[in-house]
Amino acid sequence: MTTEHVERTATAWRQLTEWLRVHAPTSHASILSPATEAEIEEAEGHLRHYCGYGFPPELVALWTMAGGVQQLDIDEYDEEGEVDTGRFLPHGLLLTPSQSIRPRLAGFDRQGNDYWEGAQWAAPFGNYSEAADTGLYLSADGLGKWSSYEGMFMEEPLYPSIAAYLEAVNRTLGEGPADLMGRKVPGIVYGCLIWQDPQRPRLDETFADWRPVH
Repeated sequence: MTTEHVERTATAWRQLTEWLRVHAPTSHASILSPATEAEIEEAEGHLRHYCGYGFPPELVALWTMAGGVQQLDIDEYDEEGEVDTGRFLPHGLLLTPSQSIRPRLAGFDRQGNDYWEGAQWAAPFGNYSEAADTGLYLSADGLGKWSSYEGMFMEEPLYPSIAAYLEAVNRTLGEGPADLMGRKVPGIVYGCLIWQDPQRPRLDETFADWRPVH
């Protein structure tokens, strides 16, 4: 990734977090402090040891602004169903450095064989903090979907970079249309930005309180 990608990532992330601060304060509060150099180096050390490469600069730049997300308790949580305060991106959670390498390193057996045939990627975004089954990978080719339900499967990249992905998120939130990034559209519930398909809502118990951004 070029210096331009790093700068664009930083600009897009700042724009997104400012939008969250104004429109989805609970989601904004779920963002962790920047990852420390030691946290990034420890995770990258494991990645280099097993895979022979480190993190893309664009991803490191993102972690120096936000080290991941956390789940916050909200008053409505117990009675109205689960609302993941950190799931403010259309493809899940921003993972911490250590969380992001788990699925990649899980591809090695005890003999050191790599079932994923050396594919270079990290999982910066995941459906769950364990990052065990699906999410978005980042490789030299861009940002795309991966899953491991029936063996490792990587779809073609959706976006050329994290910067392009975050810029698309910002365009969707600011200008629209709501379905610019697919069937899931952004909405607010209990101060959280949550993306879901209105025809097949994930938040069944809270859908009545969910309000689309557009």
